[in-house]
Amino acid sequence: MQRTIALLILLIPGFIAALGIKWMRDTVFGILHTPIPSLVVQFLLGFICFIAGLGFIGGFILHRDRKRNKVQARFQKKKRFDSE
Repeated sequence: MQRTIALLILLIPGFIAALGIKWMRDTVFGILHTPIPSLVVQFLLGFICFIAGLGFIGGFILHRDRKRNKVQARFQKKKRFDSE
């Protein structure tokens, strides 16, 4: 059940990133979608969607790998030392 939920959590940002790529590609070919007023705005929205989706997926994978200690030393969290 947990794996299914994790897959669903990753599918939504994946679809958002794919939509961003589609909007950027459509801008290159001059195809404007109806709710968006101009090609420049469409490209910027596509870029933002792509970066947000990719960032969420990357952060999710990094967080999971940090919990399992499967990352290199430079990606591990710094340990805080309490001074007494």
